[in-house]
Amino acid sequence: MQIEILTPEKKLFAGDAYGIQLPGVEGSFEVLEKHAPLVSALGNGVVKILLDKSGKNNSSYAVKGGFIEVFNNKVTVLLEGATAV
Repeated sequence: MQIEILTPEKKLFAGDAYGIQLPGVEGSFEVLEKHAPLVSALGNGVVKILLDKSGKNNSSYAVKGGFIEVFNNKVTVLLEGATAV
């Protein structure tokens, strides 16, 4: 699955991953390969990119809200602000 994470200042991540965990406004959720199309608002919290199924290779970012779009096995995350954790 292709994942792209963008802030107004820069592109934080672009590449292939197994899945992504996100802080939704109503609670956390996870998107894995072949997920149904989705658009959702994000709250403050941590975005975790799952780079493989083992769970050992992950990237995490503390985020300040934003939006996610999932379509055709591509995830686009637009964030108001983020810092690597």
